[in-house]
Amino acid sequence: MRLLVIASVFLWSFNGIGQITITNLDFATAGDDVILSTTTDMGIDYSSTGINHVWDFSGLVPESQIGVSYNGMSGVSFLVNVIFGSFAASQYQATYFVANNDLPIDQLGAFLPVNVTDIYQFSKKTTDSITSIGYAVSVSGTEVPFKSDTIETRYKFPLYYGDQYSSRGYSLMDLNPVYNGVLKQYRTRDSEVDGWGNITTPYGSFDVLRVKHMITEVDSLRIEVFGSDTWIPIPIPNSTIYEWIADGEKEPILRIGTSTVLGTETVTKIEYKDNYLALNVDGIEEELTTVIFPNPAQNEIHWKVNSDSFTYTISSEDGKIVQQGRNQFYADISNLAPGIYTLLIDSENQVAQKNFVKK
Repeated sequence: MRLLVIASVFLWSFNGIGQITITNLDFATAGDDVILSTTTDMGIDYSSTGINHVWDFSGLVPESQIGVSYNGMSGVSFLVNVIFGSFAASQYQATYFVANNDLPIDQLGAFLPVNVTDIYQFSKKTTDSITSIGYAVSVSGTEVPFKSDTIETRYKFPLYYGDQYSSRGYSLMDLNPVYNGVLKQYRTRDSEVDGWGNITTPYGSFDVLRVKHMITEVDSLRIEVFGSDTWIPIPIPNSTIYEWIADGEKEPILRIGTSTVLGTETVTKIEYKDNYLALNVDGIEEELTTVIFPNPAQNEIHWKVNSDSFTYTISSEDGKIVQQGRNQFYADISNLAPGIYTLLIDSENQVAQKNFVKK
């Protein structure tokens, strides 16, 4: 297989066209912030791929945006540092952690009498891979970290067209002593670089590799029922993630997620890298509304405001003004000390304010 791929690359290179190579340097690391636009399109073509393929997704219309903050390990709690910091075994020493919604928390809420929120996934990035090494969740306000007993590999480097790799992850998440419950997560991942070429989105045009990840997940929850431990299965449909990855862009240019139920593959998520856009927020009426992200933030803080004319002020906990501006939707906070700050938006005698954490 590798000989055929090399021969194919040689022929394309001879004609002045060639595939790119993806390494760990093309992905985000601690301290990076990325903006993603999200949209819906049930008829989007996620299956077309191949050699020197051209993907045109320039017609995507953003409906909302999210900020992804790659948080470094400085300033984490003592317990998290023990599990994922410099005290941990080398394979569990995290490079960064990000907010994560892959755990089936909405399903857990039907079984648990406690509130599970603020889910973070910890990752280790090396020259040959990016791995998922564990999670931390807040259980009724108490932070509970747990490492994965079997570490899942999300990417193996370097990536070339035709590469295939498989991995599995196993995590036993014990919520004790906050609550006598255990969540078990078992995942398998089969990944293939099934295309290369050029992609166009509203963000621009890029040479990319196309990577397809097929994921099977089996989750279950152990809780006490009538005095005895009972395992309750949590149904998770098989899923596929299609990614278009470019040199140096930190995040895939486009990511499409699907779920397969009874043999039917359905699009569940579309997100693509983008610049910050002053999008309206659903549900805004006449009152001045502000949404900020990412939170916590490290280098930049962004906000949405349902006004075209406003001033903004950022103040520290002691009330000292550290930054001001007008009609701007982001601020560079890399030089601010870690702590809690307040963003105040003033527009035509209407005021809105939000607190955020600088890590």
